[in-house]
Amino acid sequence: MGSNLGELLIREKIINTDQLKAALDYEKKNKVSIGSALVTLGHVSEEEMAQALSRQLGYPYIDLSQFEVYPDVINLIPVDIAKKHMIMPIHRIRSFLTMAMVDPTDLDVIENVRFRTSLSIQPVIASESGINDAINKYYGASDSIRVKEIIEEFEQTDATGAVDVIEEEDQEYNMEELVHSTEEAPVITLVNTIFMDAIRKGASDVHFEPYERSFRVRYRIDGVLHEMMDLAMKFKNPVISRVKILSTMDIAEKRLPQDGRIKMRVKWGENNRKEVDMRVSAIPTIFGEKIVSRILDREMLKLDLTKLGFEKDSLDVFQQAIVRPWGIILVTGPTGSGKTNTLYSAISNLNAQEKNIMTAEDPVEFYMPGINQVNIKEEIGLNFASSLRSFLRQDPDIMLVGEMRDYETVDIAIKAALTGHLVFSTVHTNDAAGTIIRLVNMDIEPFLISDSLVLIVAQRLVRRLCTKCREEQKLAPEALVDIGFSLEEAKKVTAFKTKGCAACNDTGYKGRTGLFEVMEINDTIRDVILRKGQPREIKQIAMEQGMITLRQSGLIKIKEGITSVEEVLRETVKDGEISNDKNDSGNA
Repeated sequence: MGSNLGELLIREKIINTDQLKAALDYEKKNKVSIGSALVTLGHVSEEEMAQALSRQLGYPYIDLSQFEVYPDVINLIPVDIAKKHMIMPIHRIRSFLTMAMVDPTDLDVIENVRFRTSLSIQPVIASESGINDAINKYYGASDSIRVKEIIEEFEQTDATGAVDVIEEEDQEYNMEELVHSTEEAPVITLVNTIFMDAIRKGASDVHFEPYERSFRVRYRIDGVLHEMMDLAMKFKNPVISRVKILSTMDIAEKRLPQDGRIKMRVKWGENNRKEVDMRVSAIPTIFGEKIVSRILDREMLKLDLTKLGFEKDSLDVFQQAIVRPWGIILVTGPTGSGKTNTLYSAISNLNAQEKNIMTAEDPVEFYMPGINQVNIKEEIGLNFASSLRSFLRQDPDIMLVGEMRDYETVDIAIKAALTGHLVFSTVHTNDAAGTIIRLVNMDIEPFLISDSLVLIVAQRLVRRLCTKCREEQKLAPEALVDIGFSLEEAKKVTAFKTKGCAACNDTGYKGRTGLFEVMEINDTIRDVILRKGQPREIKQIAMEQGMITLRQSGLIKIKEGITSVEEVLRETVKDGEISNDKNDSGNA
């Protein structure tokens, strides 16, 4: 890095070789960048250095104080990386990230960020002080201050706040006094405050992550991880132990993965109360145990099919299919795409006194009155296949099996469907048509697939734009055509982009909605399945018969101002392209 920058400045006749040598010596002795060394020694000003680099390399020089950076762009690069390499993300459009750098000749940094973000990097040049000021402005003050601010916020505004952890045996111990007793039990206070803050912000997961010199806490909000604080290393072991105690794990066992559960009742203010379940997972890493707490908030579960994000035509097809007396209905998509919510909504819609509904889940996430729910326990032989086999002896009408992950489970489900039962399940595939080839690859005969399968729903979740702060985004018609709009539509579409405000925690997004691809298995598609046709052919036929694809569902939501172009591009591929979506194993 030093050599490249120094040579450029010499070519510009801004410094001489003696000054460069002195700066290199200063760089090694004080462990600073060559640019900082040159500025500190008075050989060059930041402005001169940036302008010289711009002229030599052809990259634009920008004044960061004149730019507004949106929160979803900031979140692409962690604060520690930004500080370490003196870089600042500025703007993202599709797969390109514009990034301000002090030294754009540092290809290692560019490659590092490209690898982290999976985006192509377009460097621009900014002064070191400009990047420092931007980091302080957008990433905020130090995380130790952030922890203090959160605790002070709860002390000042939530004097009636409480967190009760409920034992599985229904024995409760109250933590109301401990939440505020920062002097007597700071770790208890900190853990409770983090959980309460995460629940209030609508987070679905809390990550406690130990590294060599840091202990990071992140929340997953609307499907995206946000770094909330970097705790002092002295908190690492006490915080991890505290969470393990709450979730009834063995705190002495640090070599093996463990799972636990917390039932928590949270209260803040006079009128805000919530009871949530937490699934807790601990896994040993090279720097200590990483803990992830999945927050299962009953209030976040939407059971109204009309509010999940289905387009009207897709919803009509789905609702007609789920009232059939027999057959298999599959919901497909990667982990975290909302499949469980869709299935719960469907069986909740069918739940009636005259129906016997049974589910096998790994694990049961939400209790649903009137429905018989079974927790899978692989270690004792209670798996999806054995549960489904037992269900058939329980006089069921409707069965839900969490995932079809092997031949035996699919085989029993098909037999159940063909003998007069309605079966719901999930598969991990990229789109609806791809599900059929997945079943064929499980050695299921095509005639069994065509006879038993009724409907396949592929889905994704995208973040909703915050309606309080979204802004109109001016895009060329050509760009809109490129993502799938017709030329006529592109001329009329008004797209929106994020800004960020207090209502959305400065992210620009608030809540999520689904993109749905609903494929009915009709006679034409059954013929293609029987002759082992390819997914591309099946999808084309379904589209010709009116199926709305995932990308088309996204385009409709862009047109309606519900989500942004970036969100749709992140979660879908253009119809006809090969998908590289994350669709590996994982709980449905």
